[in-house]
Amino acid sequence: MESTARAPELDDYFAARGPALRRTAYLILPDWHIAEDMVQTTFVQLYVAWPRIRNDLDAYARRTLVNACLTHLRKRRRERLMPETPETVAATEPDRLDLTGALRQLSPQQRAVVALRFLDDLSVAETAAALDVAEGTVKSQTSRALANLRQLLPDVEVEEEMLR
Repeated sequence: MESTARAPELDDYFAARGPALRRTAYLILPDWHIAEDMVQTTFVQLYVAWPRIRNDLDAYARRTLVNACLTHLRKRRRERLMPETPETVAATEPDRLDLTGALRQLSPQQRAVVALRFLDDLSVAETAAALDVAEGTVKSQTSRALANLRQLLPDVEVEEEMLR
């Protein structure tokens, strides 16, 4: 397929799936600008691989996006400077539910699992395929992530049926 023929198809796909991929990237990376960069990186890779993609385009795009996000996190492991210490912020706003802050405290793998399982509403098998891990790994990472979120957000109830 020539590049001129794949461009309109990719444009249509970007219009349809771009916002959902940005949300997934944001949940893994909690920074809209970096999430947008990871989506752009994903679509560059999709453009190159477009003639070779034979089956599930959504699964390919998700896997490419998650890999790009996790690679970015591995390369950027450094502390962030904050205007106030976390204890000060927590003390001034005790009643505020900070889901984003809680998600930031999860490991990148756990954030990816939570994003795919609960934001994208994928099954355990689909999540395992997107992350290229075993289904048991998805289940254990989901369980650990939810346990961590329960500790960080004690007022939020998480149902056990979500693990299945």
